[in-house]
Amino acid sequence: MIAEDHPLFRSGVRNLLRTTDDLEVVGEASSGEEAVALVERLQPDLVLMDIRMPGMNGIEATRLIKEKYPAIEVLILTMFRDDQSVFTAMRVGAKGYILKDSDEDELLKSIRMVGSGGAVFSADIAGRMMHYFSQSRTVPADNPTFSELTKRELEILERIAKGDSNAEIAARLQISNKTVANYVSNILNKLQVSDRNAVKRLVQKAREE
Repeated sequence: MIAEDHPLFRSGVRNLLRTTDDLEVVGEASSGEEAVALVERLQPDLVLMDIRMPGMNGIEATRLIKEKYPAIEVLILTMFRDDQSVFTAMRVGAKGYILKDSDEDELLKSIRMVGSGGAVFSADIAGRMMHYFSQSRTVPADNPTFSELTKRELEILERIAKGDSNAEIAARLQISNKTVANYVSNILNKLQVSDRNAVKRLVQKAREE
């Protein structure tokens, strides 16, 4: 199934898939809401999902689809190559992420790969992911200091330790500033510290142990 709001691009992908013997387009959606509704009715094997669409975006549509139908694979096909879009898509369950400037062979290979249960990313995206993870230093969750924190709180603790503001955390995790502020308050209370700098010092100390 194709979820893409630009008719011309959607038509191009449809025509490309028609040239194959093993891939069939069972439905097309032009918004996130339509994609979710069509998935429920058509139960496709795979959804080729754009991110930016009118109304509900492709990330939110992917999250809803994977929550209700975890066996249906989602391959993101977008123009966005920023880390936030890539990692948010992965977090909500997308199994692949390729760019719209990929050539036809790469697109077909990616669809087949994700459709058979694999994961795939454009060469450019994969390289940046490797760089990101090579630069990442995670908070040691098994440290007793952080034992009372939930998984989400540990995720936000990681961002605080990197120096992100509440607004930056909210944008990265796709949640509201108010929600982030509540999480930060809970983290400070559980760690019994008064401010973010104290949180950073705790994380730094734990990493050095």
